Amino acid sequence: MARDTRLILQNTPTNNPPTKTMDKNTKAKLKRYGLSAVNKPKRTPNHPTKSHVVLASEGGKQKLIRFGQQGAKTAGKPKAGESKAMKQKRASFKARHAANIRKGKMSPAFWSDRTKW
Repeated sequence: MARDTRLILQNTPTNNPPTKTMDKNTKAKLKRYGLSAVNKPKRTPNHPTKSHVVLASEGGKQKLIRFGQQGAKTAGKPKAGESKAMKQKRASFKARHAANIRKGKMSPAFWSDRTKW
């Protein structure tokens, strides 16, 4: 049994993860929208209606998603001593958009929930 373990350890690749390479199209999209990485949201204070943008990528597909109402007073992340009204506001948003949040990374509701609520 010890002999089998040594063989397995000898045949396993090193722990260095493979480097991810981006194609030219992805790099161009990131540069055009001023994003630093895929699946990393960025605030857009000069956009007339939406507060954030993200280049979402899932299963080899990419999609530019704008989300969040510009200037909206969201509950943000839970804070110590938070008011009861803010807790209810957060719970209402999550309940109201639960079906769309479950759709995953290609949904604006997912990113809004993750970033703003």
